[in-house]
Amino acid sequence: MEQNAPRNEFDSSNIVLFAWKWRKPLLIVSIAAAIISAVFSSPYFIKPRYKSTVVVFPSSTYSVSKALLPQTGMTKTQDVLEFGEEQQADQLLQILNSDEIRSRIIEKYDLMNHYQIKENHPYRVTQLFKKYNNNISFRRTEFMSVEIKVLDTSPDTAAAIANDIAYLLDEVKTRIQRERAEKALAIVEAEYNSMRSELQTMEDKLTELRFKGVHDYETQAAAMTEQLGQAIITRGSKSEQARAIQNQLDTLAKYGGLYVSLRDEAKLVKEEFVKLKTKYAQAKVDVSETLPAVFTVNTAFPAERKTYPLRSLIVVVSFFSALLFTLILIIVVETIRKNM
Repeated sequence: MEQNAPRNEFDSSNIVLFAWKWRKPLLIVSIAAAIISAVFSSPYFIKPRYKSTVVVFPSSTYSVSKALLPQTGMTKTQDVLEFGEEQQADQLLQILNSDEIRSRIIEKYDLMNHYQIKENHPYRVTQLFKKYNNNISFRRTEFMSVEIKVLDTSPDTAAAIANDIAYLLDEVKTRIQRERAEKALAIVEAEYNSMRSELQTMEDKLTELRFKGVHDYETQAAAMTEQLGQAIITRGSKSEQARAIQNQLDTLAKYGGLYVSLRDEAKLVKEEFVKLKTKYAQAKVDVSETLPAVFTVNTAFPAERKTYPLRSLIVVVSFFSALLFTLILIIVVETIRKNM
């Protein structure tokens, strides 16, 4: 019974023998597929593309004043040499994908003609953006850097576009921050001028009161009261000296309250003015000076070897794909023929 039982075990030697039997058609088809793939992957049919990359790290701070100037209050000075983290890298990616950078690259390198998009194409812009996205890409690496990758049929153009995008990244981010810094400066400057004018008005009023004899209300009042008492004791309350001191006391009584109020208010305004003056100086620095938005790890250079297409890989894959497909096809045909 064991000898008559059908053998269901898989025997690889059968496939080997079968393939050896049909070796000629298998080799002919596979070699033909490899030759055809080699021909159609040549530069005559597929233009080779070259890759250039730029790697940058985001900066953790872009404010010159916060990085270099002394800060008021509890604000800590930021480290100008510190690399940014995930949030800053994501910000760079958003800027890299902005319409401004894309439009400037398209205009500078005339990508509409460079990508050979026909003028009468019904979706010229859509086609242009599609090729732009296929050839130019950005990604955040595992080290929190940002990689700018450009593919192009010209190695020089690929390197130039990659370097220009890195330059535009810094320029666009600086422009965005400068616009905000200019608005902040306008606000701080207006408040600074208003507070300076207010402080000057208070100083003018205090000067007028000093001309009237009020210099230091508390000290003067205490001293004159003591002098008046001595004058009354020694010369009488109706003496000329007592009347003169009394007149000075009357002047202090008349303008003393106003003087104290103006003096105390001016003191508070001066304290705020000093803080605002510091902010004003910082805002001017942020507008007039800039820090690079990125640390450039490496710049792009023209590639010596093409990146796409990989003809050797295409030929090998085509050869084995044709071999496998032909083998399966022969097995199916032989099976059908035997069962008919």
